[in-house]
Amino acid sequence: MFVSLTPISSVRLPTRVPSKRVPSRRCKSAAAGRVKIELKTGVSAPAVTKPAPSAQVKTPQTITEKIIAKAAGRSFVRPGENLFVNVDVLMTHDVCGPGTIAVFKREFGPEARVWDPDKIVIIPDHYIFTADEKANRNVDIIREFSHAQGIRYFYDITDRSDFRANPEYKGVCHIALAQEGHCRPGEVLFGTDSHTCTAGAFGEFATGIGNTDAGFVMGTGKLLIKVPATMRFALNGLMPDYIMAKDIILQIIGDIGVAGATYRAMEFVSDRMEQFSVADRMTLCNMAIEAGGKNGIVPADEITLEYVRARTQKPFEIFQTDPNATFYADRRYDLSKLEPVVAKPHSPDNRDLARNCEDVQITRVYIGSCTGGKTEDFVAAARILQGRQVRVPTFLVPATRRIYADLETRKLNGKTLMEIFTEAGCLPPGAPSCAACLGGPKDTFGRLNGPEVVISTTNRNFPGRMGDKSSAVYLASPYTAAASALTGHITDPRKVYDFDQVRHPLETYGL
Repeated sequence: MFVSLTPISSVRLPTRVPSKRVPSRRCKSAAAGRVKIELKTGVSAPAVTKPAPSAQVKTPQTITEKIIAKAAGRSFVRPGENLFVNVDVLMTHDVCGPGTIAVFKREFGPEARVWDPDKIVIIPDHYIFTADEKANRNVDIIREFSHAQGIRYFYDITDRSDFRANPEYKGVCHIALAQEGHCRPGEVLFGTDSHTCTAGAFGEFATGIGNTDAGFVMGTGKLLIKVPATMRFALNGLMPDYIMAKDIILQIIGDIGVAGATYRAMEFVSDRMEQFSVADRMTLCNMAIEAGGKNGIVPADEITLEYVRARTQKPFEIFQTDPNATFYADRRYDLSKLEPVVAKPHSPDNRDLARNCEDVQITRVYIGSCTGGKTEDFVAAARILQGRQVRVPTFLVPATRRIYADLETRKLNGKTLMEIFTEAGCLPPGAPSCAACLGGPKDTFGRLNGPEVVISTTNRNFPGRMGDKSSAVYLASPYTAAASALTGHITDPRKVYDFDQVRHPLETYGL
């Protein structure tokens, strides 16, 4: 067994947890004006009040509860409460943007102005590199709206023949949000995409919402939410070199099921949090939704602050879970005992050990997406593939243009990642985008247009998720995906690569 369940009262976590809000060195408190916003239906949002001052917390709270309390102008909140919160960032993209815009115009009027054009981020990323007219029209709609509203952070693309000809284009929204400095500790971030919870890696409350809610946020800067109870996952011990964050989150989802964290916060902690890179944390939080979670969150630390401060000058506030805070559930994992795992078709919780699935022949490999298309993921794949040849078509899709550039410039044992993949026989990387993760039009790069059997670093394997409904998708880490590319069948990466005794930070490994 890989997990031991421990009663809440007996779980001991790192003790360096303050009992009150700890401001960043750049944190400033902003007094909000008192406003009242009326919808034409007569529903009114509550008045904005000045947030309660940072003081000794009267009731122990989790990180998620503290962030929501601040956003609601409250000193504390309890799970199950329904209240309006002030929104720091709203994100939408080409798939849901047109619907969100339609709701906004219908409810607030065709000439209405958004509540704050500097707090809305619009990122085309899903169905971009396609000749499909409807997909292209979606991008036109968000472009027209962004220009009319003066949206500062609209990352446009006009030349689909070469993404590099579009200086503003970024790539997958969840990774681009972080890279462009839109993810900050202590904030509330909503996005019209279920994997918006990725941003919880930076110690903020981030979750996906629907078009109707997003339209309301566009007009008011507020949203009515229910405070989620928190499930804590203590990921303790040394992580083996052959284990990646993808293995950990698939293990967790396999344990609790795809509904095991429904409308709950999944808080990830460790007695050795320094061994989790920013990319690791993003992978963990990204797939909280695959367990039904409302949000995933990792406490901000120096690793978080180094990343965030390098990308934004905006003030933010850090929160930590109080000692004696109440949890819906408390689970503890010994990372040293984990093995590489896969999620078999057709559900992310259909977990099995990779070594138990070696009789599964595959027809292709896919390495990409917000979950598995980060620089660290490609460094991991390159470790396995260097000096070897793949046996099945291997598709690579960097999540963003910055990651694509990393493939061309970062080196492993004297060769760039791009050179390693080319020499191994991988297909030339696709343009940065969501590509086949969500299926898309039939001309989408990497889309499954027939009864394929694919091992993928993406986050969902429901029927039809990556295209043809007759296909079978196995979810795995970049290590396992790359190892399987070498053999033509699902393969435990330990079978083809001699891993080190101590895990290396993959973002700098061999560089």
